[in-house]
Amino acid sequence: MSTPMNPSLPWPTDAEVLPLASVRPVLDRLASLVNIYEQDAAAIPGLAVTEEEVAADPPPALEQIADELGGVIVRGLTMLTLQIEDRTDVGPYTLLGDSTTFYPLYETPEAAVVLALDPDGTPGAVFGIGEDLALQLAAPDLGAYLVRFADALEATLVTLAERGPVAEDSEDARTDAAEQLMDEHLFAELLGMTELAETIEVPLQDPAASGLANLPSGALAVADLRDAPVGARVDLMEVEVPGDPLETHVAWSEHGRVIAVLGG
Repeated sequence: MSTPMNPSLPWPTDAEVLPLASVRPVLDRLASLVNIYEQDAAAIPGLAVTEEEVAADPPPALEQIADELGGVIVRGLTMLTLQIEDRTDVGPYTLLGDSTTFYPLYETPEAAVVLALDPDGTPGAVFGIGEDLALQLAAPDLGAYLVRFADALEATLVTLAERGPVAEDSEDARTDAAEQLMDEHLFAELLGMTELAETIEVPLQDPAASGLANLPSGALAVADLRDAPVGARVDLMEVEVPGDPLETHVAWSEHGRVIAVLGG
């Protein structure tokens, strides 16, 4: 049973707001790309500049960034968003717990890219979630993910432009190509859609044996990704807990780099 979004989520308010200056270069790069390749891409206006009513409720720590950028659309497909409106606990979000512990940046019915939020609301690492519900470290923070996204976006738009003018191309074929190119340059790797030459699996451990402090009460297992490289993977379905693993959920700490599995 899905849980509809509360129009105003009870976000933690202790986190510092991410300064716009920390991501200004990549925001400028994204703006430049959608301007140059305006036939194939468009920016979703930020909350401070949009003229439309937006029901999105991003976490307070993203206030400055979300005011300026709402996301990026390629050929009508939302490839990046900071304006998620409907929140559910099904599909890729099955094991993610409360809506205030993460924020989606990209989603399909089977997969998602999410920004982890610590208990105080501090944004941390970015993870991809595939159909198998495993978590794969996509970037150490939002800024790094935006750079990775911009690289994929540029490669996609350059290739689309090489097809020629939009007016002379098949609309459906061009849109399919855009989706395939974004998968090739970014999402396939993040969402477990392709076999990687080498994957670092971070095991789930008994919390008592992990040596980690300040874990949430009721933690059944924990994965420590503080020193793990981008691409490291945690298989949440491999956890050995009483009952159904699908009844568990995760909690993030240490800027999203420590993942605790909690009972349902």
